[in-house]
Amino acid sequence: MDGTSAYLAVGCLVGVVVAGYALRRWRNRPGAPTGRQQRYGGEQRRDPRRIEVGDLVEIGDDTYSVRGSIRLVEGEWRWAEHLLDDLDEHGGRRRLSVAESPAFELVMWESAPRDASVTPGAPVVESGGRRYSWHESGQARYTASGATELTPSGTMRYHDYRAPGGARLTFEAYGEAGWEMARGERLDSDEVTVHPQSGS
Repeated sequence: MDGTSAYLAVGCLVGVVVAGYALRRWRNRPGAPTGRQQRYGGEQRRDPRRIEVGDLVEIGDDTYSVRGSIRLVEGEWRWAEHLLDDLDEHGGRRRLSVAESPAFELVMWESAPRDASVTPGAPVVESGGRRYSWHESGQARYTASGATELTPSGTMRYHDYRAPGGARLTFEAYGEAGWEMARGERLDSDEVTVHPQSGS
């Protein structure tokens, strides 16, 4: 290799090292999009109160796609139940409830097999090693969009329970269907990141 070729080779190597260092500095700068953000929609964000079908929702280390939404109204109370598909394939049927009124609240729910000995509406319910106390019951009107397996609109009955430490338990029945049970945990707003679907 002559002197000119050697200088060119060294110059190219230095260029590659400098470019790699600059890219690493850019990726690690404050506010830079993480690998998950780059994969699931960059730095775009949507308020959880405005979740739409097709959005991507990050909760902790898991990412979900919103396959369906159920919006409910009971008097002055309004909330939504968003049905989630786990993109990381951890399994389980999950949904995120977002209460808009009377207070903003996020709860992550996972379907649970119902014990035949448990009676929805009872003052106290024991499930999964926890003791839950009745909190409230009611009936709401709903409208559904996306893949929910429900009619576009109808009624939903519910019995909600709470346990020490913030654990939740609920029984819900849509239309004439039987009761379904789910366990829930309240989330802080900074635990939930919503990426709008492409183009929205």
